[in-house]
Amino acid sequence: MSARLHLVVEGQTEETYVNRVLKTHLANLGVWADARSVETGRLRGIIGRGGLCEYRKLRDDLVRWMKQDDHPGVFFTTMIDLYGLSTFKDRFPGWQEAQQIRDPYQKVAALEAAWFRDVGHYRFIPYLQLHEFEALLLASPNHLQVEFVSHEPEIRELEVMAADFASPELIDEGQETCPSKRIIARLPQYEGLKASAGPIVAEKIGLEVLRSKCRHFSEWVSRLEKLGAQTSL
Repeated sequence: MSARLHLVVEGQTEETYVNRVLKTHLANLGVWADARSVETGRLRGIIGRGGLCEYRKLRDDLVRWMKQDDHPGVFFTTMIDLYGLSTFKDRFPGWQEAQQIRDPYQKVAALEAAWFRDVGHYRFIPYLQLHEFEALLLASPNHLQVEFVSHEPEIRELEVMAADFASPELIDEGQETCPSKRIIARLPQYEGLKASAGPIVAEKIGLEVLRSKCRHFSEWVSRLEKLGAQTSL
C-alpha cells in the first residue's frame, strides 16, 4: 500500500526540512512526499515562491495543485506558521471566532477545521505550526551548537527559557517573543541563516524528540504516516 503526498509550505526553511527529514521518514511507510513553497506571485512567467502575504494566494496555490493532480490517492497538506497568519488574519477562515479560544491547541484545531471546510476536499490535511517553525528548535536548544559553535552561554539561556514552557509549541506569538525572535535575540546571526541552519538543527534534534515535545506536530506526522495504509497507487 502506498500514497502520494504534496506539501505546500511557507518558505525555504520548511521546504528544506520536509526534503531532508519528513520525505525519507514517510517513504519508509509507503508515503511518497514532495514539497514546494507557496506561490506568492507571477511576473513575466516567473513564479515567486515563499512567504505569506494574503490568504487568497495560499488557497489558490493549494487548490490549483489539487486540480492538477486529482488522483484520489494523492493527498495534500501544509506546513504554515500560525504566527504568520496575523498578516492576513481577517481573511483567514474562522479567524475571528478562534480568537475567543484561549487554549492554543484548541485554537489551532479550530483554525485548521475552518480551513478544511473552506477548501472543501477530503484529500486536504491542513496543518498550522504552533506558533512557528522555530518552536521545533526550542524542543532541544542545545542542538543549536551544531550551527552556532562557541555560543554556549547564549544557547544555555535559550534552554533555561524553553524549560519554562510545558511545550515549545506554547511559546507565544508576540512580535518580539515568538520562538524565532527569542532565538535571534540571543543568536542574531540566525536571522540570516534560518533557511539553512533551521532545518539542519531540527534534523539533528530528531523526530523522536520533536514528537515527544511537540504534541500538535506529532499528531500531524501521525496522520501523514497513516496515509500509506489507506490507499494504493
